Amino acid sequence: MTGDCMSEMGKSRRKRKDKWGNRMALIGITFVVFSLAVIVTLKGVTLKEKEQEYRLRLENLQAQVDKEQERAKELEEYRVYVQTKQYIEEVAKQKLGLVNPDEILLKPSQRQ
Repeated sequence: MTGDCMSEMGKSRRKRKDKWGNRMALIGITFVVFSLAVIVTLKGVTLKEKEQEYRLRLENLQAQVDKEQERAKELEEYRVYVQTKQYIEEVAKQKLGLVNPDEILLKPSQRQ
């Protein structure tokens, strides 16, 4: 009978060791899962910050594009205006002092 008791005690010790090993494995797995959850959460926050930064940058770039398109439109209008007779006459009067043949030029009198 003593042999049977010894084998039963050995089995119960093995069961305790197995239970303790299982608990440690469970604790280890739980720690790994928790760590992964923390890492994923931190990366998610970082990605959201970058997304917001990129969205702001995109809005700024879109504003610049709109501004440059408006400027291009104004330059095109000015290019068309420069080719008109009205512009040529205006420049001739302002910079060269020329007048049309049918215009009378009045100069203010100089008083002393």
